[in-house]
Amino acid sequence: MYSLSDFDFNLPPERIAQFPLPDRSASRLLHVDESRLVDRKFTDILDLLVGGDLLVMNDTRVLKARFFGIKDSGGKVEVLVERVLDTRTVLAQVRASKSPGPGVKIRLADAFDVTVGERAGEFFTLKFDADVFDLIEQYGRLPLPPYIEHAPGEVDETRYQTVFNKVPGAVAAPTAGLHFDEALLQKLKDKGVQFAYVTLHVGAGTFQPVRTENLAEHKMHTEWYTMPQATADAVKATRAAGRDVIAVGTTSLRALESASQSGTIEAGSGDTNLFITPGYCFKAVTRLITNFHLPKSTLLMLVSAFAGYDEIRAAYAHAIAHEYRFFSYGDAMLLTTPNRA
Repeated sequence: MYSLSDFDFNLPPERIAQFPLPDRSASRLLHVDESRLVDRKFTDILDLLVGGDLLVMNDTRVLKARFFGIKDSGGKVEVLVERVLDTRTVLAQVRASKSPGPGVKIRLADAFDVTVGERAGEFFTLKFDADVFDLIEQYGRLPLPPYIEHAPGEVDETRYQTVFNKVPGAVAAPTAGLHFDEALLQKLKDKGVQFAYVTLHVGAGTFQPVRTENLAEHKMHTEWYTMPQATADAVKATRAAGRDVIAVGTTSLRALESASQSGTIEAGSGDTNLFITPGYCFKAVTRLITNFHLPKSTLLMLVSAFAGYDEIRAAYAHAIAHEYRFFSYGDAMLLTTPNRA
């Protein structure tokens, strides 16, 4: 049984990518091929997939979800929208010297007011007086991850989104998808690789540290996902044909596995708090494209479950020694699971 300290490692700060590379597909790719580690370019993915394989991508779009504002009492507030509930209501993290109570007005971006509603655990319900998506897009700021030290600029507004984003609702990017540009996608299609999409709105909880040494005591954050019928059908057909189902990122993987908990993949929408740790048997996904993750994170536990604990430890040590770039704007890995249903 693994504990939290088993997923710690020392990462030199200079290995954390602060900016994207000039070209999306110019990243490096560490191919974890059983016990072998092969240094590649990300565009080598063309040689590593075959016709009939299925790439499953998360088509969520990152919201400009961060706001700075002032309470009607004059106190400063920082708001991070966690989830849009409807066109006038959101759940949000609210940082203030004193937590606001129901009915308090907050002026955001010196542009519009929201009203605090009921508290929901660590979040607050905020009521908008106009369309949520319009106000967020017009006045919000892109919520770059906490380890990226610069303020978001024009480059980030393009490059912290995938080229296939479609459904607004995330507060963090599905970062494995950031490596794909239109040219690479077209070459994969020309080769006969199939494409399917899920939506999982990545929440701020993805950055929350695990605080309990006993992993069984960790309460996993919840995220909303949608599994279209076409994607469920494509996964079944691909597996039946003996081809690989490749999740582009841990968010796509969590959606696919969450929809497969009955033993067969099912279309639908809902919340998932699926916590994948070593010992989990993967029901839908056979390969995974993923970035490098934070120490002691649930995502590091997930990839360790997928490719093997020792294999991931070796891969991360190799990546650090060979100066791979880590986290959201960093390089990628291609993993294959031996632990499949």
